[in-house]
Amino acid sequence: MQPENQYFARTIKFVELNAPRLQLITNIHYTMQKFPTIKTERLVLSQLSAADIPRIVTYAAEKEISQYTLNIPFPYTEQDAIFWINQSNQGFKNGTQLIFAIRLQPELDFIGGIGLTLSENYHRAEIGYWVGKPFWNRGYTSEAVEAIIGYGFQNLQLNKLMATHLDKNPASGRVMLKNGMVQEGTLREHIFKDGAYFDLIHYGLTRKAFEKLSE
Repeated sequence: MQPENQYFARTIKFVELNAPRLQLITNIHYTMQKFPTIKTERLVLSQLSAADIPRIVTYAAEKEISQYTLNIPFPYTEQDAIFWINQSNQGFKNGTQLIFAIRLQPELDFIGGIGLTLSENYHRAEIGYWVGKPFWNRGYTSEAVEAIIGYGFQNLQLNKLMATHLDKNPASGRVMLKNGMVQEGTLREHIFKDGAYFDLIHYGLTRKAFEKLSE
């Protein structure tokens, strides 16, 4: 049993949110005319572009990035970055994914990525994210996750957000806890990666819990 979350201490606040608010209907379809942009105190979450490829490759090529994530390969090449950008564009077009570049203000340089994989029939989404190693331990990941949670509930009108991490990456779990998510379970030896089996830890946050934490 998970205790009440003790880390969530602030209401979601955006400096600017250039994103449409969708009305919750029986069958949500997440299609938009323009890719959303979310601004926080230090970050901008916006659409990936070809200009980001050199920085994507530089940061994603670090072996620790692959070790601690589910889907980032090692070694990481320019073709992998192109595939990721194409995946982002196709997901946006289909209404199945929103993949944002995480950019550091004021230069707006790429430092990582964060996204939502949308399940329209169930009004929920899974959060995934990574940040380049030079930007670890500065609170940028938590800031980006906080923004994407607010966007998911307030603008996409989702009922639930989920996220997972490998058991060898407890720092990602702390990010989830800090932003109000609770641990819902563990899938034992669920992931085979780099020649070994790892547990997958599941976290979740419902709309009701989010609204209560935001009061």
